[in-house]
Amino acid sequence: MRAMEPSAASLVAKVASSAVGPLVRSLFVREGPGAALVEKPQRISGLVSFRGEKRVLAPADLERLAGQLVRRVNRASGPHERAVPEAEEESVASAVAATLTALGEIGLTDVEAVGLGHEAFARVLLRQQEEDATVPPHHRLSADAATLHTRVLDTACLHVLEFFTKRSAFVPRTLVEQSRQLNELVRLTDLLAERLPSRTAEDARFEQQYTEHLARKHGELTIYGLDTAQAREWRLDSAYVSLEATHDAGHGAGLPLPADEALAGHERVLLRGGAGSGKTTLVQWLAVTAARPRDIPAQLHHLVGRVPFVLPLRRVARDGRLPTPDAFLHAVGSSAAGAQPDGWADRVLRAGRGLLLVDGIDEIPGPERESVRRWLRDLLGDFPGNLWLVTARPSAVREDWLTREGFTELSLAPMSRADVSAFVHRWTEAAEAAPESAEALLRQIRTHPDLARLAVNPLMCGLLCALHRERHGVLPRGRKELYDAALSMLLERRDRERGIPAEDLGTGGGLTKEPQIQLIQKLAHWMIRNGRAELDHEDAVAQLARALPAMPHLTAPPEAVLRHLLDRSGLLREPAPGRVDFVHRTFQDYLAAKAAVEEGDFPLVVDNAHKDQWEDVVRMAVAHARPAERTRILRGLLALGTVRTTLLATACLEQATELDPAVYAEVTSRTAGLVPPRDAESARRLAESAGPLVLPMLPGPDEVPDEATAHAVVTTATRIPGDASLTYLTRWRTYRSLAVRRQLAWSWRRFDTTAYAEEILAHLDPSGLYFTIRDEEQLEALHALGGRPRVQTLSRAAASALAAHPLRRDVTHLWLCFHDPEPEAWDRHFPRLHTLVLPHGERLAPVAGKAPRLTVLAEHSLPHEER
Repeated sequence: MRAMEPSAASLVAKVASSAVGPLVRSLFVREGPGAALVEKPQRISGLVSFRGEKRVLAPADLERLAGQLVRRVNRASGPHERAVPEAEEESVASAVAATLTALGEIGLTDVEAVGLGHEAFARVLLRQQEEDATVPPHHRLSADAATLHTRVLDTACLHVLEFFTKRSAFVPRTLVEQSRQLNELVRLTDLLAERLPSRTAEDARFEQQYTEHLARKHGELTIYGLDTAQAREWRLDSAYVSLEATHDAGHGAGLPLPADEALAGHERVLLRGGAGSGKTTLVQWLAVTAARPRDIPAQLHHLVGRVPFVLPLRRVARDGRLPTPDAFLHAVGSSAAGAQPDGWADRVLRAGRGLLLVDGIDEIPGPERESVRRWLRDLLGDFPGNLWLVTARPSAVREDWLTREGFTELSLAPMSRADVSAFVHRWTEAAEAAPESAEALLRQIRTHPDLARLAVNPLMCGLLCALHRERHGVLPRGRKELYDAALSMLLERRDRERGIPAEDLGTGGGLTKEPQIQLIQKLAHWMIRNGRAELDHEDAVAQLARALPAMPHLTAPPEAVLRHLLDRSGLLREPAPGRVDFVHRTFQDYLAAKAAVEEGDFPLVVDNAHKDQWEDVVRMAVAHARPAERTRILRGLLALGTVRTTLLATACLEQATELDPAVYAEVTSRTAGLVPPRDAESARRLAESAGPLVLPMLPGPDEVPDEATAHAVVTTATRIPGDASLTYLTRWRTYRSLAVRRQLAWSWRRFDTTAYAEEILAHLDPSGLYFTIRDEEQLEALHALGGRPRVQTLSRAAASALAAHPLRRDVTHLWLCFHDPEPEAWDRHFPRLHTLVLPHGERLAPVAGKAPRLTVLAEHSLPHEER
């Protein structure tokens, strides 16, 4: 069957809610006088209209009603879109009528049924029917007819439960919460009906198998420094920490939003983030969430009915060849590919049901990226209406790389103080470590600026957690020292302390740390020279074969050595048969830099410094180099004469523990030419490249030429968390510009809650300014300041906490930064509220109609300085 057109999908949605409801209600007797006085739950068998003294439906009437249900659902999409031919409708109707007859036999009450939920309630009816009949009619149906029977029964049961909750006799104490849940389920089912066209039984079965496979494959995260068995037990849904993203330009530029809600208001998103920032973890989270549609929270309902395709480019873009949809699963080596029905992926995408997660533009060579853009453009043209998320490192592609294709550009924000705290506590729980160790680590991060600068993304936080556990609370202070300690933990101490005997690979016994590093860095050096994020198995063996003659104590063949490194090092893995890569790109860059320095490959490092894939290699090369070698690298960067390489040279100063003062002065004087930044984008890049080193160079409020420059300067400082930047920002707290005050207000999340509230927020003029809260800690800090009339809430949890707090009485303007299916409901919690601001893309008119006393605005309609 061909894919359903959008108009047909809308018709199915109407059948699902408006037509099925009245038919289902006729299964039950009408309430008589005094029904509302009944205080106890009632047995369902006493409510049906086709048995007992109150019977008004004869068996033939029940068959006729079931037939109407089946025909309306089966024919909703038009004569060419039926799940079964017309000739099979009567047999399906008989089976549905037989199943519904079980309503008169079950012993459940209305409250118990509602507590089960509609799917479990449908299973109860099927079990009751099987007890009453030797061979239930639905067992005799064809595969497609059985699928239709299940769909009709699930929909009918959903509306049966909704009917119970709306009866006046329903127990009052269960009414509010369970009615809300059922209304949400009805809305979710309507959404599924709209997005799920009539599918063949083969397609439906495969999609079920495929999504279960995705949930298993992507439902776990690796914890560095723990046993493999423990790593497998760290479930994504319990470990995931929702990070924030910001718009790079246009409406809402600079404003934070939960990264996992990025696709709520945008069909196509290009998400930028540095190494280890959580891009791939977000891709996993979205895939797993979409694969479990019944568990999707309200703010992620844009994922309901979507079929995820996880497409890591380093896997699918091999030798310049990019797959067509029918080859997506084969290209990523999915074990589900063999069972895929012919044409299934095309049908999914033509129906606009796909969630395409294209991960890692930066992990393919620069010359191949244009072919990827053409590939994306072709797919977008051939298959409109799907959701797209493409990820890349910040400088992998130019700013407007996918703008013509309709992509919105977002950037992952560094982890806030609250994010770091949540991550550390969840890591500690997953590692089964003592809870107090989490607080001990957090104290170190908060009191040592060098550690705080490292704890900016999930990778670095994970390494800090693992090393804190491994080294009994004693942590290294610098980035190079952190990686050195991590390598020692992974390559040497882990196996020894777990009692795993060393494998005999030659006359000297097992591989110790240093030989392993030497061998693995040869692979990393080859990969970076050749612009590869993966290498073929035979290439890996060939590189080891060249290196092993210089290690006479290792007599094992290269193949055996590679197998040992894959099995035991913790740094290498096989993402697919015949392929080898690093567990994370950061380790590859670190070891490639070490190899380049040891081989004197400085021209290679400098000549490639303009490429985004080499950024971390250059930084780590400066860390590994000796003073004279650092001079050579840094002066080489300055000689290139670009803004990018000048900022990179500045960023490298943090890694230069010993450096000629003249070279330091050369670099900082060049950077001074880039300060102050002129716009938000240059401010972001300056903060990411230079970090705390740029703070002494930033001008004060009396030294900027205009408000735009003032805003860019403050943006730079707010993106560099720490006491030094907090001290600098106090100079701006009385600045009159609303854009500057807005930047200061929403940057609260990046600093210590209490200190920032007292040092910055307490001094900001509240006129026209929304104060941003993301959690209860910030809510209490705002309360200590006496509250504010304009509040922006970054999450449903924050809005709910505010609605229950005494501060709600002072709120006149409320800005919701999350999708809410019923935003007008907030009106009743805030007695003085008169303005409600909704996220970009929300429909305003229905909300305004339900809350007439409010002025309802979209965030993009606010004056620019208020956004």
